[in-house]
Amino acid sequence: MHGGLTEHARCLFGDEYREVPECGLEHRVHYFVEELTFAAPDDILAMLHTLCPHGVDGALPVWVRNLAYRLVLLQRPDEPALLREAAGSLWKHGPDWDEIATGLRRRAEFLEAEPRTSVPEQERSAAG
Repeated sequence: MHGGLTEHARCLFGDEYREVPECGLEHRVHYFVEELTFAAPDDILAMLHTLCPHGVDGALPVWVRNLAYRLVLLQRPDEPALLREAAGSLWKHGPDWDEIATGLRRRAEFLEAEPRTSVPEQERSAAG
């Protein structure tokens, strides 16, 4: 078994920046997709940031990048910086996904414009 998602991706798809170590494991894309599907958001982002640090580089296929960002956004739908990062990736590898990227950017802007409070409305009214 690989030591994590990044190592599995590196072994399967290569790495533009580091030598890929010898590996005697069976490499099938569906094993990687299964691991990616159930990976934690931080593990997915670590893979993307390690293997594609500049967004347009790296050996990860575009479909893997798109799926990875989609899975992270399903788990963290309200993080403007992450929405923008995913949108940027789509624009760099589009134009097929430009509308989706625009929607992600708009969602990020909406979330930033939305007032965020941890105090319920009734408590704010009573305090003011």
